[in-house]
Amino acid sequence: MIVPYRGRIAPSPTGYLHVGHALTFWQAQERARLNNGVMILRIEDLDPHRCRPEFREAAIEDLVWFGLKWSEGPDVGGPFNPYRQSERRSLYLDAWRKLLRAGFIYPCICSRKDVLQAAIAPHDEDEEPIYPGTCRPPPDSFGQGKSSVLPTADPAGVHWRFKVPGGEQLEFRDGRLRDQKAIAGKDFGDFVVWRKDDVPAYQLAVVVDDAAMGVTEVVRGEDLLTSTFRQLLLYRAFGKEPPQFFHTGLVRDESGKRLAKRHASLSLRELRAAGVTPEEIRERFCSANVGAASAPRTSGH
Repeated sequence: MIVPYRGRIAPSPTGYLHVGHALTFWQAQERARLNNGVMILRIEDLDPHRCRPEFREAAIEDLVWFGLKWSEGPDVGGPFNPYRQSERRSLYLDAWRKLLRAGFIYPCICSRKDVLQAAIAPHDEDEEPIYPGTCRPPPDSFGQGKSSVLPTADPAGVHWRFKVPGGEQLEFRDGRLRDQKAIAGKDFGDFVVWRKDDVPAYQLAVVVDDAAMGVTEVVRGEDLLTSTFRQLLLYRAFGKEPPQFFHTGLVRDESGKRLAKRHASLSLRELRAAGVTPEEIRERFCSANVGAASAPRTSGH
């Protein structure tokens, strides 16, 4: 049975979208088009402290300007409403409870500062340090199918970490980077699925949503490559078939660092105001979707 292609773009409204976001989303759209598939827009606005309504509205406006189209999303509806993560909390709570009942997660009182100070290996600025296991339950009290923690009404007040199977080699075949491998506990450690401030973590929310929405391929930047291994463990814990993955190259600034929302001069909003067209942006970057970024010259209109 051939499963129809379903792709998604998932901006987070914590700032204005920049060239790197747009080009990754453009590749996602192109892959959906080539596969006669459906494109979904999902707004990943879980963090109430960083996500703002004006950024959410600007994201949709900027994506439309750049030439992106979708057939399901918060502005057009669809069979998997709602398409804003801030409105999907009940699904994440159900997923958290499943992980808890099956013994895949445990409570952790360590702060980010604690983890950084106790990190057992160096880490890239884009990657969280490997958790040293300070709050990890002993092996004989923690196993799949049995939790050492009594179910609670809600997960607030502590971090909840997924216990990775230390030493297991995980593999997947990326659509662009081909065969990828990582060793759990060495290349990444026990990761947070629910935050102390009662916000579902990215790793949990994205797996729950991609599975629920029937996404067949995830197209995103290669800075999230290690996250894929974490998410594969979650798919396995939920008994779900994972989608395919395609990690795009990153657009970097002139110093070699990947673009961030602080690069205001390369935001779609600023480029549009300067008279740069979407076609000019795509022509400048789309051939490789990687390299040093500088604002394309204005077209004079």
